[in-house]
Amino acid sequence: MSDERAVPPVLVSACLRGVPCRFDGRDKAAGGLDAQLAGRRVVAFCPEQAGGLATPRAAAELVGGDGHAVLEGRARVVDVTGADVTEAFVAGARRALDAARRTGCTEAVLMPRSPSCGRGEVYDGEFRGALVPGDGVTAALLERNGIAVRRAPGV
Repeated sequence: MSDERAVPPVLVSACLRGVPCRFDGRDKAAGGLDAQLAGRRVVAFCPEQAGGLATPRAAAELVGGDGHAVLEGRARVVDVTGADVTEAFVAGARRALDAARRTGCTEAVLMPRSPSCGRGEVYDGEFRGALVPGDGVTAALLERNGIAVRRAPGV
């Protein structure tokens, strides 16, 4: 008899699970992700909504560094209108970490390039579509707390 508890649940960006929570009010459902997560309990979570941001909302990017720099107070998250939304992004990241801990997640599969969830590359903070190496705020916080963070494939 198999023990379902042997495989811990996985935290997944809610937009990848078909929840219309992206900045533009859409989802980014990733069909290939279902097969990859088969047999695992999925904890869908949107850190931007959890941080208090509305959907839809103005697009935001990291300015002055990546999510690690934001957590250290050396960078900010600013939306396209110039509003500083750093506090909401940090609050949402903390709530994502709380959800992962509460549910026993040891891994997260997150939305690529996002200022919250991006892993390995994020937009450059100049709203021109260029990518730079780095992690989003939530990805950085999860990683710093022992949660393995992976980019969703094919998105």
